[in-house]
Amino acid sequence: MTSCVVFLGPSLSHQEARAIVGDACDLLPPVKRGDLPSLPSSVRLVAIIDGVFQSEAAVGHREILDLIRKGVKVVGGGSMGALRASELDTMGMLGIGKVYDLYSGGKIDGDDEVALIFNPEDLEALSEPLVNMRHNLEVACARGIIGSAQADVLLAKMKGIYFPKRTKEKLIEEAARALDPSSLSQFEKFVSEDYADIKREDAIGILRYVKKAMKDFAKSTKK
Repeated sequence: MTSCVVFLGPSLSHQEARAIVGDACDLLPPVKRGDLPSLPSSVRLVAIIDGVFQSEAAVGHREILDLIRKGVKVVGGGSMGALRASELDTMGMLGIGKVYDLYSGGKIDGDDEVALIFNPEDLEALSEPLVNMRHNLEVACARGIIGSAQADVLLAKMKGIYFPKRTKEKLIEEAARALDPSSLSQFEKFVSEDYADIKREDAIGILRYVKKAMKDFAKSTKK
């Protein structure tokens, strides 16, 4: 195992992640309770992007703090990492990305904002996180595709749906009830062509940070 590990999937596939970080770190599945204490002492940087919520116990705050106390740099963002970073950023955990900013700024607070279900075999997402829907509804509103009241209604509808059942298709289904035909047509086009996955974007940002950090670490050890 290298001196760096990243807990990832389904925000970004391991194949896509490997293309970014190369061999700078080991890529592991979503983090769960007990994974961090099991890491070898050689690990100096841990990046948490994805983690389990319901299938197994979620990664604990104390587990993260124990690593930090040992001198391990812990960064988080995108999903579970963003949530934990917002809770522990005053105690040494580094938060990165839009989702982290939403949590740390108090705009969102529930873990259901980033929760989704995924295929345990290939880590592919099978539902859509609320935080992505929230972001895209705001963008659609800013572009004049839908009104602010309509965006609020759609967000409330999606928030009221159990997270495994939140999908883009469900969002369009609710939009068909809330929007006039012209607005619905524009909104469907927006979702089809311009829908942004901010969890994925954040994951890419964290991996780029990790790659640079490991390069800097390698340079410092050679001096």
